Amino acid sequence: MKQLVECVPNFSEGRDLAKIKQITDAIEAVDGITLLDVDPGKDTNRTVVTFVGSVEDVEAAAFIAIATAAEVIDMSRHSGAHARMGATDVCPFVPVSGTTVNDCVKLSHRVAQRVGDELKIPVYLYEHSAQSVERKSLPKIRSGEYEGLAKKLKDPNWKPDYGPATFNSKTGATVMGAREFLIAYNINLNTRDTRCATDIAFELREKGRSKRIPNPDSPNLLDGEIVRDENGKAVNVPGMFKDVKAVGWYLDEFKRAQISINFNNYKVSSIHDVFDKACVLATERGVRVTGSELVGLIPKEALLMAGRHYLKMQRRTTAVPEAVIIECAVQSLGLNDLYPFKPEEKIVEFAVGEKSGFLMSKTADDFVNELSSNSPAPGGGSVAALAGSLGAALVSMVAALTHEKKGFESLKDEMDTIGNKTQEIKDRLSFLVDEDTKAFKAVMDANRLPANSEEEKVFKHKTVLTAKKHAIDVPLEVAELSLSVLEIADELVKKGNPNSVSDVGVAGEAALAAVRGACMNVLINLPGVNDKRYTNRKKKRVDELLAEAPKIERKIFRQTMKMIEG
Repeated sequence: MKQLVECVPNFSEGRDLAKIKQITDAIEAVDGITLLDVDPGKDTNRTVVTFVGSVEDVEAAAFIAIATAAEVIDMSRHSGAHARMGATDVCPFVPVSGTTVNDCVKLSHRVAQRVGDELKIPVYLYEHSAQSVERKSLPKIRSGEYEGLAKKLKDPNWKPDYGPATFNSKTGATVMGAREFLIAYNINLNTRDTRCATDIAFELREKGRSKRIPNPDSPNLLDGEIVRDENGKAVNVPGMFKDVKAVGWYLDEFKRAQISINFNNYKVSSIHDVFDKACVLATERGVRVTGSELVGLIPKEALLMAGRHYLKMQRRTTAVPEAVIIECAVQSLGLNDLYPFKPEEKIVEFAVGEKSGFLMSKTADDFVNELSSNSPAPGGGSVAALAGSLGAALVSMVAALTHEKKGFESLKDEMDTIGNKTQEIKDRLSFLVDEDTKAFKAVMDANRLPANSEEEKVFKHKTVLTAKKHAIDVPLEVAELSLSVLEIADELVKKGNPNSVSDVGVAGEAALAAVRGACMNVLINLPGVNDKRYTNRKKKRVDELLAEAPKIERKIFRQTMKMIEG
């Protein structure tokens, strides 16, 4: 999975577009960064910027953005409707894919320390990065805003987590931390009644609602009398979903009411569970959910979770390509209800250009022609990875066909497990097709490095060694994954749909070729590494793979032929 972190800094400037552009230009100048959105507000005098990249790239871009904002923004002259305490007011880091909240917590600490040390800006950590419960809340840290910051910094209880406890009138202070991805999502109703949407929103959101005595003449709980305690305070009834905020409003453009929802942690409360419950609550009130819409972007995993959920409800296999799962999610959630849903624009990973590598994005004909040219790469390593990926794809196909076949109902769960596992292996091996070629080219590039000084010689030696080891580790991973394909195929050939047994047999042959081909690529590269412990370990593993793979393939082949020939 590609490593991806989102950063959403809020800058205290929303009117001077030239200053905003200076900041965003600095962000975009960092290699590996994709700028997704720039949203300035004149009334708030604030701009929200969204960019993504790897942990290292985001770390560099966040610092340079804060440094640039410190140069171009003067907080002593700032005014606006939004609460704020610094030029870079808040800078959250959000895990998207291939990273965790813990990765983002560490990232926030590194950036905060650098901002404090080099820019002399006080930094407070919030959300998951907070070092005390009292500092988790952004509004609490920001209370008093910029105007009260000088006094706050003199209070020992408000000593910054990083940076000096001194007031910088130009930059103010920055709040930084790690949080989960926030999804803004609306559910559409076939009614103009905003109160109905609000009524459902109160049921869904974590905060809940005031307890009311039901009005027998109305299904809407908002029409009931509020229940109060002995002190006259309204009694609260918690809502259904944790980390969910929701309100009801009217959408004038489409003449309908909507339930507007923020998911603060879609892994705790999923969009599909909330959508399904909203459908039930709407029906109870005599209205219908017609669909939904996403405001902004969504992590791919959130839609994959939804797609798998609805496929399971339909008793269909989830062992299908990601595009099929996403299509099911889009249709089931009605994401095309108001506007066409474009995955390439609305899914974060797609918006930043996640796609197959250079080789795997080619047509089969173009790939073969590229392979047949006089260039040494792509070569046998990439072909081995492709063969393994094809074998895994065949196994997944047979598992899916078995899952759907009448008379094999007792094997549905097992076939789903097999299919999903081989889908993962297929995707990884597809990635390694390009990675093998990249590894070969990295060795070539390392060998071309200059070695005129002692320092250059040391650097070149380390770079060449690292590149050569990577060129060994890639085909070794191909071999190990392809052995896994053989092991899974060995189980499937006995249990799978007998009409597809020849496909399992072909998968076995492709996987064996992948194991052997990848092992050859490991062996040819071993002599170039002057590290006996490393090379002996790799050679031992290759010997094990070359011994084990043919044994499994022979079993698959015999069973396949036995079933074909009767």
